[in-house]
Amino acid sequence: MTTPAPEQVLLSVEGALGRITLNRPKAINSLTLEMVREMTAALRRWSTDEQVRAVLVEGAGERGLCAGGDIRALHDAAKAGDEELPKAFWSEEYRLNSMLAHYPKPVVGLMDGVCMGGGVGISAHGSHRVVTERSKVGMPEVGIGFVPDVGGTYLLAHTPGELGTHLALTGAPVSGADAVALGLADHYLPSERIDDLIKALTGGDVDAALARFTEAPPESPVAAQREWIDAAYAADDVAEILDRLRARPEQAAADAAAAIDAKSPTSLKVTLRALRSRPATLEAALDQEFRIALRCLNAGDFVEGVRATLVDKDRDPKWSPNGLDGVTPELVQRFFATLGEDELGLSG
Repeated sequence: MTTPAPEQVLLSVEGALGRITLNRPKAINSLTLEMVREMTAALRRWSTDEQVRAVLVEGAGERGLCAGGDIRALHDAAKAGDEELPKAFWSEEYRLNSMLAHYPKPVVGLMDGVCMGGGVGISAHGSHRVVTERSKVGMPEVGIGFVPDVGGTYLLAHTPGELGTHLALTGAPVSGADAVALGLADHYLPSERIDDLIKALTGGDVDAALARFTEAPPESPVAAQREWIDAAYAADDVAEILDRLRARPEQAAADAAAAIDAKSPTSLKVTLRALRSRPATLEAALDQEFRIALRCLNAGDFVEGVRATLVDKDRDPKWSPNGLDGVTPELVQRFFATLGEDELGLSG
């Protein structure tokens, strides 16, 4: 007898709390199109349900909220020449991100453990963003030939100073304390109090529950390095940023340069341009990211980056072009050109 596949999203209403639990723990709850659709449907139902006064987004298992989108499935589709699955996934995922940002009821994103890429998209746009000492928050997309999406270019462009540029170009995750300092999260919760917080949230008073169990975060290691980060990343050219990093005396600056050097040259330049456009709204960022995401299927390093990271796992991607000099302004512009009738259109 065939065992039925477990539900990818667990939905429940406990008291006044609607709970959305991502349920792919072996994949660190990576988002599939089915999961995006289930979350969207639940949020629509609960928006008019008088019993539900708040929503919690959490991940099953001990490893984290969400490691991002199901990149392997998107890679396989792109390699097969199927643009429909990626187009549907990104379109519906980005609409979900926007929905969470404008939801009429409090949405608590529990960013415990790994919270990367798409995980940031379903938590960092909510009204109450909670991190713990176990949180690892990041947008590592330049390492797979992609760009920060799910509103990541909006979030990172509006961090203090150039901290967001540093995160975007290195792809490095930050701690819970860092996430609060960067404006990616609001509240710091000791992980041992998670169950207590969830129980309190069932009463429906989110602010009271958070005030009871959260505490001041530790000092942010990343924010403490703002002097050299701001000086190096203020340049509007990736090569110039690398030159400035290499000229700094700090070892952390040299480490950042080495990390950036290993990433897709095309993704680096496209990402920096997206950040420097400083989208005025989340929706403007999502519209722009949708154009870029679709272009990554056939004009960038996405397929090769995922191959090297998740498929063959040789960690030796063959980027094309393989250096920043080969990424012309004309190539970068291709990622930002209008999609015509295929535009996402969230910003009107």
